[in-house]
Amino acid sequence: MSGESKEGLLSGEFFMNGDEACAEGAIAAGCRFFAGYPITPATEVAERMSERLPQVGGVFIQMEDEIASMNAILGASWAGVKSMTATSGPGFSLMMENLGLGVMLETPCVVVDIQRAGPSTGLPTLVAQGDMMQARWGSHGSYEIIALVPSSPQEIYDLTITAFNLSERYRVPVLVMSDEAVGHMSEKVEIHHVEAGSLILRKKPRVPPEQYQPYKPDKDLIPPMAIAGEGYRFHVTGLTHDERGYPAMNAEAHDRLVRRLVDKIRVNRKDIIKCEEVDTKDAEIIVCAYGITARIARRAVQEARSEGIRAGLLRPITIWPFPEERIRELARKAKAFVVPEINYGQIVFEVERCAGGKAKTVLVPNMGGSVHRPEIILEAIREAVPGKNGN
Repeated sequence: MSGESKEGLLSGEFFMNGDEACAEGAIAAGCRFFAGYPITPATEVAERMSERLPQVGGVFIQMEDEIASMNAILGASWAGVKSMTATSGPGFSLMMENLGLGVMLETPCVVVDIQRAGPSTGLPTLVAQGDMMQARWGSHGSYEIIALVPSSPQEIYDLTITAFNLSERYRVPVLVMSDEAVGHMSEKVEIHHVEAGSLILRKKPRVPPEQYQPYKPDKDLIPPMAIAGEGYRFHVTGLTHDERGYPAMNAEAHDRLVRRLVDKIRVNRKDIIKCEEVDTKDAEIIVCAYGITARIARRAVQEARSEGIRAGLLRPITIWPFPEERIRELARKAKAFVVPEINYGQIVFEVERCAGGKAKTVLVPNMGGSVHRPEIILEAIREAVPGKNGN
């Protein structure tokens, strides 16, 4: 069943792929500007937005490239509009410089990366999870980022809404790190009416224009954000700047600014980080998996349990900031972490770092182009059981 309101918003149950669900999540969250460039396997996000945004009073622009797309959504955000772009590996690489600009300017926006197999052109139509570390470290300098990882079309709808809320709350670009399998699989998606009160909007200035400083933070380390055209004077620059937004070219100003950009995320980690856990209370082998791989790992964990192996699943939904506190807690009682990824090892090194030698860490790699088979993960679980092969 499905319906459409007079405002053009959908509601009800639909059969759609993850890319389309992502677009609908953005619209439900209040996104009214999209700038992007076609790239497999993310093009369906742009196609859906090109059709739907005019129906809800929004604007879609196909830019000349991904660098310009990132610039455009930053500008739209400063004009007061919730904005988004979507891309895949090569385009994501091109966006990195301006992602750092968005961090420095503290600009709310959402960037969706539907990952494909690389490096370079790689396998444009096939699945991978090879951009996970780039999402955290792709731009230069010291900063924190928020990145969410959906494992179904329903979840990419829901997490896109969450991404907009987080971006508005913390004044930072937020990443949705999907993969081709989730982006292109079609499943039932429940599109629900989002109450206005559940949508977070950036803080507005509470002082008159002559007293406003665009980068003077509140106690939560986040500055209120004026909108272009509302009578406030402000200056924004990618240079190190003071609270007025003017360049401040000295080490003290840089230290103060970067600490705040980082700490506004770090001090709120507990509110940002979300994970799903299955059978971890008594688990001696914990599979840590995300995205499409987590769905396959769940089957492997079930089969391991049926064999008498105390296996569990930890699924990071927020991948950055990384749920390191929970990994450390689990490492104190688990014997091993099994980490299947559609790459040659990325998040596994974060798991290993957080486990700190208390539990061994086992990578189950898949270079890209296909998903894991459950039996491959199951065999890795069996091999990790204490006492097996000298473990």
